[in-house]
Amino acid sequence: TQSHGGSWIGKRDSRHLCCRMREIITIHIGQAGVQTGNSCWELLCLEHGIQPDGYQDTDIDSNFEAANDDAFNTFFGLTNAGKYVPRSVFVDLEPSVIDEVRTGPYRDLFHPDQMISGKEDAANNFARGHYSVGKEKIDLILDRVRKVADNCSGLQGFLLFQSVCGGTGSGLGSLISERLSVEFDKKSKIAFALSPSPHISSCVVEPYNAVFSTHSLLEHTDVTLLMDNESIYDICQNRLDVYGPTYTDLNRLIAQVISSLTASLRFDGALNVDLCEFQTNLVPYPRMHFMLSAYAPFTSVENAYCEAFTVSDLTNSVFESSHMMVQCDARHGKYMACCLMYRGDVVPKDINSALSSLKNKHTVEFVDWCPTGFKCGINSQAPTVVPDGDLCKSMRALCNISNTTAICDVFSRTDHKFDMLFAKRSFVHWYVGEGMEQGQFSEAREDVAALEKDFEEIYLDSQEEHSEADEP
Repeated sequence: TQSHGGSWIGKRDSRHLCCRMREIITIHIGQAGVQTGNSCWELLCLEHGIQPDGYQDTDIDSNFEAANDDAFNTFFGLTNAGKYVPRSVFVDLEPSVIDEVRTGPYRDLFHPDQMISGKEDAANNFARGHYSVGKEKIDLILDRVRKVADNCSGLQGFLLFQSVCGGTGSGLGSLISERLSVEFDKKSKIAFALSPSPHISSCVVEPYNAVFSTHSLLEHTDVTLLMDNESIYDICQNRLDVYGPTYTDLNRLIAQVISSLTASLRFDGALNVDLCEFQTNLVPYPRMHFMLSAYAPFTSVENAYCEAFTVSDLTNSVFESSHMMVQCDARHGKYMACCLMYRGDVVPKDINSALSSLKNKHTVEFVDWCPTGFKCGINSQAPTVVPDGDLCKSMRALCNISNTTAICDVFSRTDHKFDMLFAKRSFVHWYVGEGMEQGQFSEAREDVAALEKDFEEIYLDSQEEHSEADEP
């Protein structure tokens, strides 16, 4: 491959040759992780023409099959019987949510041994998920993960799906990521974490669980994408005209982000981005790996005929708060890095002009020490939508994963709620009774406070340099 304006075709060809060598294992933890996983696999099966029983759709276009012969290998393993089995492990400490998968439309898709459920749940308690109930299951879970990993010829990394609010997602999720970082320390670990919403809460002790889980995510994952139910509810109601959205509606929007994130591993494109490149381009300092995600177009089927979906429209949309999947105002922060993944009918010329226009508007502010800012990926495969779903079919789509100081809002909200509970030592006995020590509360809280301070310092340093540059 030549640099300085030379040909990059060699790089693209070599990537295409090694496409079959880049597998990803997904681990779905707790109710949120399992239900999100259900929607993700529904979308991935549609994208690859795989039926709910795991066999390829006989009506699929033969050209698609030939062009994407290696595409399946990223997420699916092929058996001797010609069945595609997801490289995934579903984990929950109580049976009801995984039983829905076992009896649902995709029951024949998954390997039965890769669905692990217990008999008693974590009861919204991090300590039960991490120390008592979860500890009994961890060896079995890791044994299943190792078996899936042994069937990979070139494992690229893990995608972890969890909520940091409940007991299983936070407690057992932390325990799994700790053990993965020991056994698979060189592999990428990307977490999709459902964080506490500002005004909607499913349990009282959510702030405790979220702070303990963040303390673990800081140490044991490479990139963490934060999302919250409130933001996705707002997108469903305000953008898609879905009144009273269900968890399935929310999870199908999250699935589009995961699909865009991994499209370049599965399909060919002009500029491919793999998991290692995400880390390299998005994480300036090891601890600052908490990302903001946005997607466009979020347009209902009824409104699709009124929209143009140009590259410029999509690019502007993903920097608007109405398209972001976590409640924080990016206008009040500064971007450290930004990864834009375009799919479908997109050419580099349109992207360059859209980004030039965006820079001229000064609506997107970068820190002074990161002048380039944007990392772009272009994938030729158009987005797929679930039939009879809320999203309209479009020829192109864009996913934005960005590292901004504004994400600090998420942590400061949670920390404030944590402090109010812990000041009175409310509910602490439930955690201590399951094997935790009271000192761990202060330790985790201080760690998250240090993260907040890191973000603040970067923002203030950049502000000072900016004001010095403006002085005559």
